[in-house]
Amino acid sequence: MAFPNLKNKHLKDSMITPLEFMAYQKKMGEYPKYKPPIGVIFCYSRTLMEYILKNHKTTRADGFLAEMYLLSETKNKVAVIGKFGIGAPVVVTLLEELIAFGTKKFISIGTAGTLQKHIQIGSLMVCDRAIRDEGTSHHYLKSSKYAYASKDITDKIKKSLEKLGQKYFVGTSWTIDAPYRETVAEAKQYQKEGVATVEMEASALFAVAQYRKVDLGCIFTISDSLADLEWKPKFHLKKMKKRKELLYKLALDVLSDTKN
Repeated sequence: MAFPNLKNKHLKDSMITPLEFMAYQKKMGEYPKYKPPIGVIFCYSRTLMEYILKNHKTTRADGFLAEMYLLSETKNKVAVIGKFGIGAPVVVTLLEELIAFGTKKFISIGTAGTLQKHIQIGSLMVCDRAIRDEGTSHHYLKSSKYAYASKDITDKIKKSLEKLGQKYFVGTSWTIDAPYRETVAEAKQYQKEGVATVEMEASALFAVAQYRKVDLGCIFTISDSLADLEWKPKFHLKKMKKRKELLYKLALDVLSDTKN
């Protein structure tokens, strides 16, 4: 059976749209009472969110089912949103509602596991495409192997990394929404194909961004390894904290320099 179950589902109209949901929010008096930020950073790490709130002046921005903060240093033009969990469905729901609110530029910052032995823990990766091994993206675009990052914002991410003197690589990720069902057979196959990493959100975010015609890019730091066909977690290393903080700095630099 092909997925989704309904053939050509991506061409059909939605029963409920994000704009309708936001209109409902307005009717209930729960619509955001501030201007839409130009750009939003998706942050999956609770410790990174705590670091941001401790070290940057922010204003809490209500109206979404997550914690969002407008960043004062950007004159509230950029926001960071976090403490919503992990995985494609939840972050795509937030992405849809933020787009309906008026935001057009997004950067997702997070960790990923390496599939390749030459990629070191703490390395920085700019993801330019992702394998669609999650369910969400297939409801938006015709089924295909890959979803692609937005070129413009990805180029700006690379320029920011170079400006800050940071080494990085550009690569393909394997996005899967069942982390406890990553198999050795799959890892071997993707290693042969040269796929760099595995994570849970990129392909769905890319697909929705393409569908809604907004700009979205993803940056990862390598936090664990499957390269030897067994899991080697390194989330606990002190340098991981610094690398995640660097991801935030990069995303902030890119989105602060952008216009509507």
